[in-house]
Amino acid sequence: MTSTATPSADAPSLVGERYEVEVGPVAHGGHCVARHEGRVLFVRHALPGERVVAEVTEGTDRSRFLRADAVEVIQPSKDRVDAPCPFAGPGRCGGCDWQHATPGAQRKLKVQVLTEQLERLAGLTPAEAGWDGSVEPAPGDKVPAGQVPAWRTRVQFAVDRATGRVGLRRHRSHEVEPVDRCLIAAPGIEELGIEAREWPQIATVEAVAATGSSDRQVILTPVPGGRLPLVELDRPVSVARIDERELFHRVHGRTFVRERAAGRTWRVTGGGFWQIHPAAADTLVDAVLDGLAPRPGENALDLYCGVGLFAGALAERLGEQGAVLGIESDKQAVADARHNLAGLENIRIECDKVERLLPRTGITSTDLIVLDPPRSGAGRDTVRHLAGLGARRIAYVACDPAALARDLSFFRDSGYRPVSLRAFDLFPMTHHMECVAVLAPVAG
Repeated sequence: MTSTATPSADAPSLVGERYEVEVGPVAHGGHCVARHEGRVLFVRHALPGERVVAEVTEGTDRSRFLRADAVEVIQPSKDRVDAPCPFAGPGRCGGCDWQHATPGAQRKLKVQVLTEQLERLAGLTPAEAGWDGSVEPAPGDKVPAGQVPAWRTRVQFAVDRATGRVGLRRHRSHEVEPVDRCLIAAPGIEELGIEAREWPQIATVEAVAATGSSDRQVILTPVPGGRLPLVELDRPVSVARIDERELFHRVHGRTFVRERAAGRTWRVTGGGFWQIHPAAADTLVDAVLDGLAPRPGENALDLYCGVGLFAGALAERLGEQGAVLGIESDKQAVADARHNLAGLENIRIECDKVERLLPRTGITSTDLIVLDPPRSGAGRDTVRHLAGLGARRIAYVACDPAALARDLSFFRDSGYRPVSLRAFDLFPMTHHMECVAVLAPVAG
């Protein structure tokens, strides 16, 4: 939905107005839907079925919808809990969406979101999508009541210019909520002691704690004209900086961290893309391989391949007589992928945008395809091209249920249907999830 909640000169702002409302269903994005005098409110910090006082945070009296926070809960849901994090709540840190819901309730909310997106954008019921209607918790995420999983292995802290202390952005804001600890940050992040120090002349501090190795990295972005401080943290750490042209520079230590997944070690340079939850890479590889069931000698495409995670797993299954082509647009990720997979002679990694390079490869058919596109999805044209290659199975890894549903509708139009769909709660306390959809050609 396109926002029209931005105030205009001739439309009085409603920010700060309070309305008592009945909270309706969850919506994609970490909020619930309510109505006041016929107008939709997207309300954060609420749960379906509650009665709350909602304070408007964005919108005017001419807006089609308003954004709001639940600042008082009159009738709470049975799924409501006190937020374990002291920095969560209306007007506070925007990093988590569901601190006020039990873990089971959070997964149910994600089930409802995925169900609604599939129906509305793809015209699919859960059964038609091959989905059992569950969002699976990640291995190791079961914690005692009142605690939260410490899963986030990459955290970008913002720095308050006035104090030099780090924090996290407030929801839909550039304002910084100072924190002395992030509960969902992995232990390797918290061990660095970043929150206990001041960071003068720095805009952001990104911390990386690798899974399966002791590698730790801090990437600093100075304010314009700012100088780097002397970095002394509580654990050994590599340090890098991002310049004003957004280029990465080594300060000391390694330029990369070593991640461990799918039986291999992976080099990931300069804060490049890697799944944030420590169990995510293995969980998604297993789901992709289960869905594709690769056979020795087959050919495969790994699109938006990053540092080569799925390509490597496929190549080992396909054997010497098989072949994998990976395509990735980020030059450093391509360099990492080629390094990571150097021992596998049946893999080729090319650097370009998928939609630009794939038509130029001359490939007219393949057996298997895995794609892990950006949050916006693959899009109609790319889906149509992939469907024309006649793969017997396609595995689509998606971090956004709306983009997944849209692309599933494009695949249906091109003769492919989902035969299985799995959803994983790899981002507890937030509205995000990962899905793996496996598609096959429609018979006949």
